[in-house]
Amino acid sequence: MPSHWWPILVVVLIAAAWDIHSRRIPNWLVVPFLAAGLALAGMGKGLPGLGSSLAGVAVAAIALGPLCWLRGMGMGDLKLCAAIGAWIGPSQMLLALVMTGIAGGVLAAGYALYHGVLGRSLDGAGGLIESFWKRGGDRRKTLDQPGGLAVPYAPAIAIGTIFAFLARQS
Repeated sequence: MPSHWWPILVVVLIAAAWDIHSRRIPNWLVVPFLAAGLALAGMGKGLPGLGSSLAGVAVAAIALGPLCWLRGMGMGDLKLCAAIGAWIGPSQMLLALVMTGIAGGVLAAGYALYHGVLGRSLDGAGGLIESFWKRGGDRRKTLDQPGGLAVPYAPAIAIGTIFAFLARQS
């Protein structure tokens, strides 16, 4: 395993455990991790490395920013993904995000099923999609609805990130 993956794995596992326990991802974990990713990329590969690191951050911000705006994801999740992007660059970040989305969907469905709200959750998601499709979106609607079930997303981010690492190794 390349040595730069150890810090990534440690951070995503701590973030997942913290998110499950408190429904938050702490800044003290992700902000230094983001800064370290940028610094190491710049020191190791100069401006091209720093550019790749910043592009990884941008991929996360562009992909997840709208979800934060709709309140379907917390800023901690976005900051964690941006920090991961700083370490792994844009192409691996894109793969990690795709796998994170798949893992997140499976985990959310399982979580909703466990809590007995799968049907209500699917109806709410369908209503939101229909609103955007038919009328360009009701700007008052968000993914954060009263009585909604909040699912910790850092475990899905950890799964997606680990998958991106494993895919690179094969």
